[in-house]
Amino acid sequence: MTTPFDDETAPRRPGLFARLRSSFFTGIVVIAPVGLTIWLLWTVMGWIDGVVLPLVPQTFRPEQYIGINLRGVGLIIFLLFTIIVGWIAKGIIGRSLIGFAESLVDRMPVVRSIYSGIKQISETVFAQSERSFETACLIQYPRRGIWAIGFVSTTAKGEISGRAETGGKLLSIFVPTTPNPTSGFLLFFPEEDVIILDMSVEDAAKLVISAGLVYPNAKDPTQPPELVET
Repeated sequence: MTTPFDDETAPRRPGLFARLRSSFFTGIVVIAPVGLTIWLLWTVMGWIDGVVLPLVPQTFRPEQYIGINLRGVGLIIFLLFTIIVGWIAKGIIGRSLIGFAESLVDRMPVVRSIYSGIKQISETVFAQSERSFETACLIQYPRRGIWAIGFVSTTAKGEISGRAETGGKLLSIFVPTTPNPTSGFLLFFPEEDVIILDMSVEDAAKLVISAGLVYPNAKDPTQPPELVET
């Protein structure tokens, strides 16, 4: 029974099932990233152990002395081996051996194609210094009046720069896709048409991945502009 003093517009408190469901999904949001990360690392460690440990003599395996097969030992051996190989490759003897081996690979038709493709992918993913993006930028793409975030990679050189009908520098711009920024388009823009942003490359990548939902705090458009004291 209701009275004239009852507020019929007051929001109803969610039921027990609704609260449990809300708590369940909140727990999933918290647990899923942690659980998937641990599972992925554990799986990768097991896969590396399965590949590396059979190549290690029995006398060097820890389970021979402690009686327990420790997961991750193969990963540690692989990291140490990779570091040693990289250290040798930086020396004169290492570079000479690599050059001689690559010259042999270049004479093998099928192996040459496979090796060159894997080498280019490895250098793109793992190489640092000159191959990292310099700054984030804003360009008009795919037409004027529509703006897109891009990353400045290098200044165009060689035939690309020579044949382009521009009077100044030509910049290589990588325009990523959302939500997967590893795919995108390589475009060449005149330097005067590229607006360099103050935000870092990491902040710009977060903006692209989140489809515009995550802005850098210092440049959040939803916040009022800071007043400059005079």
